[in-house]
Parts: sequence; structure tokens; C-alpha cells
Amino acid sequence: MATTASHAGLTMGHIALHYPAPADGPLAARLLSQMGLTESQMLPLPGGNFYRFVVSPDHVTRGDGIVFLSCLPEPQARLITAIRAALHIGTDNEHEAVKAYRAMMAQDFEASFHFGLLMDSLEALETMVLNLQDLAANDLDLKGRLTIGMNRARPGDAEIDARLDASPVFENATPYAYGAGGVQVFVETNLVCAGQLGESMVFEFDYVFPDKNSHILSVVEL
Repeated sequence: MATTASHAGLTMGHIALHYPAPADGPLAARLLSQMGLTESQMLPLPGGNFYRFVVSPDHVTRGDGIVFLSCLPEPQARLITAIRAALHIGTDNEHEAVKAYRAMMAQDFEASFHFGLLMDSLEALETMVLNLQDLAANDLDLKGRLTIGMNRARPGDAEIDARLDASPVFENATPYAYGAGGVQVFVETNLVCAGQLGESMVFEFDYVFPDKNSHILSVVEL
């Protein structure tokens, strides 16, 4: 007979991420800092630096809100290489399942594994996006390693619509989120490897407008 666990109160503690190779560590850590995370520890290890980040300085001594970043372990790297070889990834004979997966991801950043972070300021989100767009276009190290997309809140709230029409980031955004009352920004990078193919990682940054009981993170709209 199944039993249910007592509700003692759960808090999301941490997520562990990997960068592809030892040389990618400092740049991957730099990117996390540019995305607003706070680096609280760095251990220089022979196989690549180990980093501890937190979502805000308030979490430095806490056990939650943590992002660990380390080099992809060698056995896992070998497994990814074997999978890619078996599916002929990057060749003219690439498996049809891989093509279908890529087509799905090209249409929707959040269709597969991704890591979502909630921001409490739309202005801070806009500033971060403008900075990342500039880095993606002009930074010698990050150019070509970032893809940025965004979803507007579903239209219908005049105040929100007017604010987004005036936004330097969302003014011309055409995709809409799966709900109203909030916006989404997606940052995809191959500096962090994840997903079924061991390739890029998608970070999602959300903002929810205040005093909205129904928003993108509370209700999914079809």
C-alpha cells in the first residue's frame, strides 16, 4: 500500500551544471555572473575549476538557491560522444529523431530541459538582456556562443501591453508566453552542456507583473 510523505516543507536547494571542457570553466562562470548569479566559491581543480553560485548574496551561507558549476566528467563525456556517433550527429546521415528534436527546439526554447529563474524587476531583466545581446554581438569570447529569445505576455491587459510596447527588449517580440501577466527571456549557450544530446543549455528568466493572481507561472493557457 502506497504511503505519502509528510509535508515537512521543501525548498529547492541546488542544480548542478557542467561546462564542456576545462578551458571553458572561466568563461562559463563569467556568463553566469553576467546573468545575475553571485559567485561564492571557486576551487581550482586539475580537471577544471569547481564553482558555487547563488541566486543572490543573501544565499551565500544558505543551503538553497545554489548553482554548482563544474567540468563535464570524463565518463559522461565519453557517453555523449558515443551517442553522437551512433546517431551520426553533424553528418549527412543524421538520425531523423535528431532532426525532429532540433526542429522542435527551434520553435520553442522551453520544449525540453531548461533552468528557470524568477526576477523581481522588469527593468533589471531588460538591462540584463541588453547587456547579453551586446556581448553576443561584440564580445570576442562570447560571440557565437549565445542565442537569446523572448516571449511577451499574452495581450489583453492594457497596462501591461503599454509597458511592453515601450520596452527596449519586448517592444518587437512576437512570440507569446503560455499565459498572461508575465514575460520570459531565454538564453541558450554551448558553454553549459545539457539535454539529450549533451549540447547547449537553456536558461529561462521570468518576470511576473505584481498583483496578478493568474500569470505565466501559475496557469498554463492553451
